[in-house]
Amino acid sequence: MQIKKFYLEVPTDINISAQVLLWFEQINQPPIHNKTIWWECQTLLIEGLTNIVEHAHKELPVETPIQLEVTRCEEHIEIRIFCLGKPFNIEHMLKEIPELDDNLNERGRGLKIMYSIADELNYKVQPDNRYCLFMSKKF
Repeated sequence: MQIKKFYLEVPTDINISAQVLLWFEQINQPPIHNKTIWWECQTLLIEGLTNIVEHAHKELPVETPIQLEVTRCEEHIEIRIFCLGKPFNIEHMLKEIPELDDNLNERGRGLKIMYSIADELNYKVQPDNRYCLFMSKKF
């Protein structure tokens, strides 16, 4: 299978989730036969986007762009969400947030969900001073 890359730019708007999931469907050709893995990939994408909109871009105007890049490789999918957010130490935050079973107030639940699903998860500054939320999932 040849590596496939797909790109999408969206505004900082939580209501864009359905459109993003529709766009994401093109990466599932040929279909990933394990439906649980595909659902987990969709969850990573939407949880990541939601975190960027609600936290990293919280104080930015709706017109602020978020770039999505999805790469389908032979045995895994890589999701990159580029944003203009503030510095954020994902490793530190993951240690501070209660585990999912103990987290009743929903604060940080999305981050814990992504951490539990992804095979790799990080948030790093890029050479152009944007940040990249990176998630990888094997199938």
